[in-house]
Amino acid sequence: MKWLKDWTWFERIWLISFTLITLYLSYVWKDSLIGVISSLTGMLSVVLVAKGKISNYYFGIINVSLYAYLSYQQGFYGEVALNAFYFLPMQFYGLWVWRKKKVQNEAFDVKVAVMTKKEKWIWSIVTIVATLICGMILQLIKGNLPFIDAATMVLQMIAMWFMIKRFKEQWLLWILVDILSIGMWFHAFIKTGNDVSVLMMWAAYLFNAVYGYWNWNRAVKREVSV
Repeated sequence: MKWLKDWTWFERIWLISFTLITLYLSYVWKDSLIGVISSLTGMLSVVLVAKGKISNYYFGIINVSLYAYLSYQQGFYGEVALNAFYFLPMQFYGLWVWRKKKVQNEAFDVKVAVMTKKEKWIWSIVTIVATLICGMILQLIKGNLPFIDAATMVLQMIAMWFMIKRFKEQWLLWILVDILSIGMWFHAFIKTGNDVSVLMMWAAYLFNAVYGYWNWNRAVKREVSV
């Protein structure tokens, strides 16, 4: 397959391994087809982001649409709002921006950007304040795990913006999001025994976020050396 030509063996083995594990666990725990599709498209999307490929957005559109529905079933209203009203339109916006910024003859489809120290401090303060406010709102409407839900919501919103702007620092936020989301969906799994594929999706996301941070750092070094 032509689209796999620039994939490393590590990337191929990573994706195949998590796909097989997800399918097996989904079969054993009788998970929903929606959960499986959401998980698989999500994993493919984040791998493509780690590779700096514009095509990540096509799979992201499917993933966030189905994930919003699954979150609604579990009462994670912050996740519902985030995916339905933010991530979904941002997938289309990100696709448009990355297409405009596309470069030729590069390993990545776009050039990687690096934040200044001032930008890091400003966004850190914004993140903390927004998380506290959203957590209190979700607590008022009786959401499940309100402050964890709020933290994942705020971190993902900011990380998505960083992603569209091509900042390598996005991966540090995704790592935090993945750790919190694993805890949140593990809690849901313990309570209901459902959505094991979504839990596996977040585990795969965490693994990929570490790889993405390493790969984007490597891309920055390549750009500097040119």
